[in-house]
Amino acid sequence: MLEASNNNELPVIPGKRYFTIGEVSELCGVKPHVLRYWEQEFSQLKPVKRRGNRRYYQRHDVVLIREIRGLLYEQGFTIGGARQRLENEAKPVVKETNNKKQLVHELLAELEEIQALLA
Repeated sequence: MLEASNNNELPVIPGKRYFTIGEVSELCGVKPHVLRYWEQEFSQLKPVKRRGNRRYYQRHDVVLIREIRGLLYEQGFTIGGARQRLENEAKPVVKETNNKKQLVHELLAELEEIQALLA
């Protein structure tokens, strides 16, 4: 996504599975209260919540936060405009996912045919 393009001044995302809100704050250059606010504004941003309602972000969340940050702080989008932009970008992914599901179903059908021939 925008990991390499407009976020050159941000640190590299480490190869961890989960990040705390403090770590994400440092990785994205955004204060923790802003991250909590963005969770309310952007439906795509859903960190895992564990014991004591502690947030744990995954790599895709960090990349999304960097993209939101780029839209708001660097490209001058409003919250509504950034939300709409992200929703429009997500729609082609749905089509791609449907194509992948169709491909998986076709492969499963072929495998069942092969299994029937071998039996």
